[in-house]
Amino acid sequence: MDRDLLTLLSGAAGGDRISEKDALRLFTTRNRDVWKIAATADEKRQEMVGEPVTYVRNQNINVTNICVNACGFCGFSKKPGDEGCYFHDETVIREKAGLAKSRKVTEICTVSGLHPSFTAQSYIDVYRWICEEAPGVHLHASNPMEVAYAAKRSGMATEEVLSAMKGAGLASMCGTAAEILTDPVRRKICPQKIPAEEWVRIIKEAHRLGIPTTATIMYGHCESDKDRVQHLAILREIQDETKGFTEFVPLSFIHMNTPIFRDGIARAGATGREDLLMVAVARLFLDNFENIQVSWVKEGIKMAQLGLIAGANDLGGTMFEESISKGAGASNTDYLDPAEMQRVAEDLGRTLCRRTTLYKRA
Repeated sequence: MDRDLLTLLSGAAGGDRISEKDALRLFTTRNRDVWKIAATADEKRQEMVGEPVTYVRNQNINVTNICVNACGFCGFSKKPGDEGCYFHDETVIREKAGLAKSRKVTEICTVSGLHPSFTAQSYIDVYRWICEEAPGVHLHASNPMEVAYAAKRSGMATEEVLSAMKGAGLASMCGTAAEILTDPVRRKICPQKIPAEEWVRIIKEAHRLGIPTTATIMYGHCESDKDRVQHLAILREIQDETKGFTEFVPLSFIHMNTPIFRDGIARAGATGREDLLMVAVARLFLDNFENIQVSWVKEGIKMAQLGLIAGANDLGGTMFEESISKGAGASNTDYLDPAEMQRVAEDLGRTLCRRTTLYKRA
């Protein structure tokens, strides 16, 4: 290992805040030095959150896959009349929420396509139906794109929409629709989505209203290491200001069925080195985040396990129904049995602990 990298890692392990330049240096690392970065990040994880590997017992309810947008990385969305399109009514949504409750989940998560008929009231109704059928279950739903869409469709301010969603039962919000928070990349992969500045503004509004959110990145398509660093720097700055993020969730790009891959705009996803470094660099750079999740849905359980010795402490959720990554071409995304999670954790010499959405013991 070269002396500069050794000094950088030693400082990070000792509590120094690393710079964007440092993070870029880490992302560009090759060869066995990758393991040194991962080991330092794992030591940082142990210091910050200890040994437990956590998970949440949750279920997804996707209301519709019909969407007015056409994001290049998405294999999930449909247009009205397309084969396989769906739009669940109140009866089906209530049935799904009741099923989730019977499965003893502590979280229901719902993010859907931007249906052409949706307004703010549409979201409010869905959240109310879910909460009525699954009282006591934490509703983790929506994202800044859905909030902006609901506000535009209803002639409301985004803060008003968030307040109304909270009143209908929204307990925390998904930090998805972030993708990469640099507009040149967004214009390539999701030109119809809100710009980075608006995503940041809505996230901060949610935090000010007492709605905690997750934070995500979607990487491995056509972004650069510099773009990744800029994205992480934005998240760190928000967390310094609001302390409203519950976790950071890196989402590795699933390429197979996506337009930007078929059109040659994106590559075939991140490599294993990149997946490992995304977790490790995030742990070292995002020094104000306690929890870093590895997505078994995106990376598979074996790569997710490696992430747990590279700085991550959480395995995400059981899911029960997952369709977004599946639509992009991922397989085996519907359900992960806690028994398998336990096998993975114990293989590392760690214990598995069930948590709530907000990282309390369940």
